[in-house]
Amino acid sequence: MYSKVNYTIVGFFVLLFGIGLLVFGFWLAKYGLHETYYTYKIEMKDSIAGLSEDSNVKLHGVDVGRVSQIRINPDNIGYIDIFVKIKENIPIKEDMVASTQMLGVTGLLSIEIHGGSNEAKTLVPTDDYIPLIPAKPSLLSKLTSNIPEMSQKLMHLLSQSDKLFSDHNIDTLGHIFNNVEKASSKAEEVEKKVIVILDEFRTSLTNINAKFTEATIDFKQMQKDFSNIKKVSIPTINKLMQTSKNFNRVILKVEKSLDRGDYNLKKILEPMLVDIQILSNQLNHLTKELEQSPSDVFFKSRKVRKGPGE
Repeated sequence: MYSKVNYTIVGFFVLLFGIGLLVFGFWLAKYGLHETYYTYKIEMKDSIAGLSEDSNVKLHGVDVGRVSQIRINPDNIGYIDIFVKIKENIPIKEDMVASTQMLGVTGLLSIEIHGGSNEAKTLVPTDDYIPLIPAKPSLLSKLTSNIPEMSQKLMHLLSQSDKLFSDHNIDTLGHIFNNVEKASSKAEEVEKKVIVILDEFRTSLTNINAKFTEATIDFKQMQKDFSNIKKVSIPTINKLMQTSKNFNRVILKVEKSLDRGDYNLKKILEPMLVDIQILSNQLNHLTKELEQSPSDVFFKSRKVRKGPGE
């Protein structure tokens, strides 16, 4: 009876150990006993070498599920159908896209989901509907697709490099460097001359500035003198204008007096007319003498008047 009790205890512990291993296995495989997963579909045209079932599915770098199935699209053999299981509490939006991503340098691939906005509609799978997540080429696919074109461009670049670095071009380049060296030496001489010219120009500017300062001072003095002249001349001009007005008034009064007959012009002008007549006769006489004998007029000696009793 003692041996039967020992077997029962051992069997009980073995059973507990097996259950523990099973739970541990589920934990290692990242299957939650109470977690629900939604199935989504991804169609890819590029090669998915390195991607296998149970590969990780990441959203912005966070593990959210795994790859459940990979197959060739039965309707279009150019595409590969990838079915992924993602946790139900992870919102998958309409504007999200999927691509493959390499895990380090191992060559293994995982599915990376990018993009998405809060305003976009959430994809909800049902028993009859599996939502499609759009796919875009991965960086590796883009690089490998551009390799032929890059190779052609590289070959063309190498051929152009051979032409560029030919012996003739190298000799020409040497001559160019020599000419550049000569030009540099001449440029130094020109630079020295330019420095001298600039110094002279700077000196001239200094002199011009000094002259301009003197001219400014003289101009200010001229303004002061003009102001003084203005102070003196304006009253004089005003007085002249007033005198002119008074003279005009006098002329008007004289004209009015003459019109009234206040003055006898004949009596006033008669002596003046007599003197003018005498002067005119003398001028006529002198003119005749000049016509007959100019020398007698200018050089004849004056007759000596005799005194009384001579």
